[in-house]
Amino acid sequence: MHHPSLPKHIQLLLVIFFAANLTHFVHNAEYIAYYPGMPSWLTREQVYLAWVAGASVGLSGLLVYRTRLKVLGLALVAAYGALGVDGLAHYTLALCSDHTFATNLTIWFEVLAGLSLLLASAALIGRTLSMRVTASI
Repeated sequence: MHHPSLPKHIQLLLVIFFAANLTHFVHNAEYIAYYPGMPSWLTREQVYLAWVAGASVGLSGLLVYRTRLKVLGLALVAAYGALGVDGLAHYTLALCSDHTFATNLTIWFEVLAGLSLLLASAALIGRTLSMRVTASI
């Protein structure tokens, strides 16, 4: 039984986003006391649990893609990328200038990598659905 893998460019963007997302969450968890405006009830452990929850969306996308539900798998991968855009929420708590250079770097690395994964996955979903419609005509 053949289990197709994601196209190489999606795989590359997925790896880059995984690294960016993990980097940002580790930085967030380890330096949570220094992130301006973070709620005092938010703990290091909760940040790591939030990362696991988000990463499970991407893992689910990979697993589902390997079945016959390729579009659903791509949609989950796209949703995983979209989660990276949430890093911009830090700027609702404090201005960019209130964050350290490292904090801003991890936020923007995650946002840009996530947005790239989201857009590339969405484009592939569009092409896949378009090919199915064309083939059925």
